Amino acid sequence: MIKAAIVEDQEILRKSLKIVIESISDIEIVGTAENGEKAIALCERENLDILLMDIQMPVMDGVKATDEIKKRWPNIKVIILTTFQDVTHVLNALNAGAEGYILKAVDPEFLVQGIKMVYHGGSLIPQQLAKEVFGQIQSNNNEHSQQLDHNSINHPYDLNNQELKVLKCITQGLSNKDISEKMFLSVGTVKNYISTIYSKLNVKNRSSAIMKAMEESLIEDKKH
Repeated sequence: MIKAAIVEDQEILRKSLKIVIESISDIEIVGTAENGEKAIALCERENLDILLMDIQMPVMDGVKATDEIKKRWPNIKVIILTTFQDVTHVLNALNAGAEGYILKAVDPEFLVQGIKMVYHGGSLIPQQLAKEVFGQIQSNNNEHSQQLDHNSINHPYDLNNQELKVLKCITQGLSNKDISEKMFLSVGTVKNYISTIYSKLNVKNRSSAIMKAMEESLIEDKKH
């Protein structure tokens, strides 16, 4: 059974999410918290698999809480609960180590599927919300981007063909085992490629790698 917790400052949303998730799945909500500090205390008490984490909360926000939790309990997977108004903070949360993000108003069945996907090693990057995030990035960085050399924009990370193929598989949601079977590589070799990709992209996990790949159009630029 997946053991999860909900971190959200609105009590009615905490309670409703707990009821809905437990009523339609075998996921156990073992605790709730209303801010980041209490989320950390919850992690100290409970053996958690997944945290559903709000971003904007009093005392300690979700980005700071995620950063602290991933440092102390790297095996706890964090899914950011967000609204369209929060999209400018999503990248910060992913860079802090979150495995993905999802809208608070999402269909409960999709939320449950997302929790299970992340639990089994996947990443949760809804395309609709990703477009909104990238729109914000492009808007905020437009002047800076125009000043960069064209080649440095298209190929800034020196990924070779094999690394780009592995990155493409990651963006498709494939597990290490799936990638190894698709590319006829050992799982160990795939892990080595992924570590190199993370290092070159300066990211910590799959979700951040996917965001960086989409943001920089790395997959679109390299068709193979």
